[in-house]
Amino acid sequence: RLQKLADIVKPKQIVPTQLEFVDIAGLVKGASKGEGLGNQFLANIREVDAIIHVLRCFDDDNITHVEGSVDPIRDAEIVETELMIADLESLEKRFDQAQKKAKGGDKEALLNVSVMAPVIDALKSGKPARVAKPDDSNKDALKAYKMLQLLTSKPVLYVCNVDEASAAKGNAYSEKVFAKAKAENARAVIISAAIESEVAQLDDEAEKQEFLATLGLKETGLSKIIKAGYELLGLQTYFTAGPKEVRAWTFVKGSKAPVCAGIIHSDFERGFIRAETISYDDFVRLGGEQACKEAGKMRSEGKEYIVQDGDLLNFLFNV
Repeated sequence: RLQKLADIVKPKQIVPTQLEFVDIAGLVKGASKGEGLGNQFLANIREVDAIIHVLRCFDDDNITHVEGSVDPIRDAEIVETELMIADLESLEKRFDQAQKKAKGGDKEALLNVSVMAPVIDALKSGKPARVAKPDDSNKDALKAYKMLQLLTSKPVLYVCNVDEASAAKGNAYSEKVFAKAKAENARAVIISAAIESEVAQLDDEAEKQEFLATLGLKETGLSKIIKAGYELLGLQTYFTAGPKEVRAWTFVKGSKAPVCAGIIHSDFERGFIRAETISYDDFVRLGGEQACKEAGKMRSEGKEYIVQDGDLLNFLFNV
């Protein structure tokens, strides 16, 4: 979308938004007890917003597997088991303290006990904390759940790394991963690292698309992961477009105009007056800002406006 806007505006600079991926290595069985990188690994996990499991879903005798066989479900469970053990140990200590306070009628403690109890039950049964997340309509319980800051409460994306022949439709291994994801309120996508490596060597965009099309693919695996990552974290994109630059900005779905203005600069939010707004589809279909103005497609939105994915925004403010 950013490139299409740039083709219309022809700015001096194009600035895409970013989603940061951190490669965290060092997990072995027993990490929760200090094996391998142990606590250092767990500390790294605590700092991220979501967890992506890249799982081997292909057979190849020339590429050895540390466990001796290909089993993506087992590989994911090795990681999750260590995280669940760490969560359970953390929760049980706090649960005992909360129960003592709850007996005295402490309202906050009573809420915490009601939130922690089903999470502990889930962890003890071998399920991640996210399956016991309170309903979104219960704001107090949801807030208490988030305050627990559990490792297995983080949203999860399973990336099934398949061979080239399975890149378009997946295989028996990826089917099992998708079933696991569905049961856990997680997401899953299929990619082929082998294909991604070949695509990365092509400079021309048209050439890339032609190569993908011959394999029955519409987009790269990286593109799939980025889109899934945005959905996982509830993120969307709005744009600013002018002769100097066309830029993409990331915001949390459901954010109002002043909050989105503050992403650019705090002064924009503090002195927000209104937002001149054009939808992406109108901008591209009509061919630019002036054409949208003439067609009556530019709107003036106030403080209560909920920004939509793809909006082109020009903020008016006064500090």
